[in-house]
Amino acid sequence: MRHHDPNRPKALIEVAGRPFADWQLAWLADQGVTHVVYSIGYLGEQLATHVGDGARWGLSVAYVDEGRHLLGTAGALRRAIEVGAADDDFFVLYGDSYLSVDLGVVEAAYRRSGQPALMTVYRNEGRFDASNAVFADGLVVRYEKGVADAPPEMCWIDYGLSVLSAAVVIDRVPPGARADLADLYGGLSGDGLLAGLAVDDRFFEVGSPGGRRDLEAHLTQGGAVRRAPGPVQ
Repeated sequence: MRHHDPNRPKALIEVAGRPFADWQLAWLADQGVTHVVYSIGYLGEQLATHVGDGARWGLSVAYVDEGRHLLGTAGALRRAIEVGAADDDFFVLYGDSYLSVDLGVVEAAYRRSGQPALMTVYRNEGRFDASNAVFADGLVVRYEKGVADAPPEMCWIDYGLSVLSAAVVIDRVPPGARADLADLYGGLSGDGLLAGLAVDDRFFEVGSPGGRRDLEAHLTQGGAVRRAPGPVQ
């Protein structure tokens, strides 16, 4: 989406008349979430200015700024843990994803699994993006992006919501290094440490024009959020 709106972070792209962050935060608040941490970098000050402390959604919102040295998605998580912004266990949600899964169900599955990480997965069959996961017997047994000749069983996709323990991030992500969540998940799956939970409803994203159109249709035709986010203050 950068070439459509190069001066605005994806979380502030307008969706159905409101910045996307408004919709995402309203959904999180409806799910009973009370505390949100944004990892921000390029253009992140715009997001912090718009969202503020999160009070108008009934949330407490904090920010961890990567600064000029971007750390990647996994490196940013390690930094958030190091500065005390993350709990011992926490949800990880992409800043451009809109979901409808019950977070209480996800948390319960994580606790039952006994694993240090859980990924929600959707049976994608190559529909919404390239499938990247093999899911069997409650585990994501293989997670890998960009597989040229994917086997038939790689028909699942990362749904966009995971639960991680702070301990496993500290153990597997080097301090100060640029690291990607895909590599963290891939390593955990290869070691049999990545629990999985199948989700029935599709995910939405605002990372592409088509994705934004699909989400707008979902929201305006009776999607999961049935009330508009609170007014901008």
